[in-house]
Amino acid sequence: MVFKANHQHQLMAFPPSLDELIASNHPVRVVSEILDRVDITQLLYQYKPGGTSSYHPRMLLKALVYAYINNIYSSRKIEEALQQNICFMWLAGMSKPDHNTINRFRGQRLQKTLQPIFTQVVLLLCEEGLLSVKDLYTDGTKIEANANRYTFVWGNAIKTNKEKIKQQLNELWQYAQRVAASELDDTDPSGFDKIDSEKVNQTIATINEAIKDKPVSSKVRQKLNYARKKLAGGIG
Repeated sequence: MVFKANHQHQLMAFPPSLDELIASNHPVRVVSEILDRVDITQLLYQYKPGGTSSYHPRMLLKALVYAYINNIYSSRKIEEALQQNICFMWLAGMSKPDHNTINRFRGQRLQKTLQPIFTQVVLLLCEEGLLSVKDLYTDGTKIEANANRYTFVWGNAIKTNKEKIKQQLNELWQYAQRVAASELDDTDPSGFDKIDSEKVNQTIATINEAIKDKPVSSKVRQKLNYARKKLAGGIG
């Protein structure tokens, strides 16, 4: 068998920028452009001068709106997307607010601001045929629970009646608000700092035991050794 080379650990002399990795016609660019033009003066008034620096409200607003229209409502999942998804990373300029920051922002500063902005962005995207709000079905039966009833679908959207979309958005918004409210008291740190070197070593030891005395390529064993030396040694 012939496989293409895997350059996972190959360093690049000129690594690509995030902007190069986002297609010129990607919807995230439309969302960003719209929210760059939104007047957030009233939102800025809610910040007091002095003290430590804060994440820019426009960036947080972009992250929230884009998350919601990608069916992501949990602050922890938004935090994860900002760390792992190149569209979110580009949108936030590599800023990485944690889930508590995200929840405080949407709970304290955006209670009366986010819904109308979110609705107008979605309506515009629907009118342009970039997005639609679809009813979900399972086994031929529509799901009636608001939490799972609708989903946003990107690309080649069928233009829908505005009033119907507004009704759907209102139900989705109520669900998003319930998720946000349930997370207000979530002050636990993010998950990655709970992974320690001992857990990495235990996992690798389990894998090594499973492949013991079995025909495994030298490259696989090299990668396991790399993980044991580099990952376990770098976490603590």
